[in-house]
Amino acid sequence: MLLPEGLTSSFKNRGLDQRARMEYHHVSAKNGVADENQNAEKLSHIEKAYTTILSELGEDVKREGLLRTPLRAAKAMQFLTKGYKETIQDILNDAIFDENHEEMVIVKDIDLFSLCEHHLVPFFGKAHIAYLPNKKVVGLSKLARIVEIYSRRLQVQERLTKQIASAIAEALEPAGVAVVIEAVHMCMVMRGVQKMNASTVTSVMLGSFNDNAETRKEFLALTMQK
Repeated sequence: MLLPEGLTSSFKNRGLDQRARMEYHHVSAKNGVADENQNAEKLSHIEKAYTTILSELGEDVKREGLLRTPLRAAKAMQFLTKGYKETIQDILNDAIFDENHEEMVIVKDIDLFSLCEHHLVPFFGKAHIAYLPNKKVVGLSKLARIVEIYSRRLQVQERLTKQIASAIAEALEPAGVAVVIEAVHMCMVMRGVQKMNASTVTSVMLGSFNDNAETRKEFLALTMQK
């Protein structure tokens, strides 16, 4: 039975679409396997490095308490630096919305944990973020996710603060962005000068927060009050 030309074309296109989807899933599956193999190989290299470190420190890496320590440490290090594998585009997706709102939006007391790139020991504290929307707003949890992406890397606090502010400014194109981070650095507490009560505060002000003293004052008053 002969089908109308348009219907025949529709079936052909449907067949092409189906084949394209099958090929896409096949390629995706192959890439997924390749990524898993690559991650397993990297994990193995890191595990061996930790084994060497423990051995050079004078430990018996074959004693019961340390048998799985290199592997655990390797997995922990991968988790603590997982931000290298994440991008702002991945988390924002469809979370930016058109909204007729131009007043300050603040999310404060965002917990953060990071690793000092100089000594590979933790620093931790809180981030306070504000932006002045320019007809666009973002899901509030995404601001915390942006902090997570950049803090889960080897960092210095100054750069971390700037990266968070720049990422928000680039994604939302707001009238202004402000970021303040308060953190305690274990490289100052556990070693070195060993000052238990020392904390570090960094800030980045962009747009209206930098240009307008009253706007900056309002942000600091709302976020830094205890």
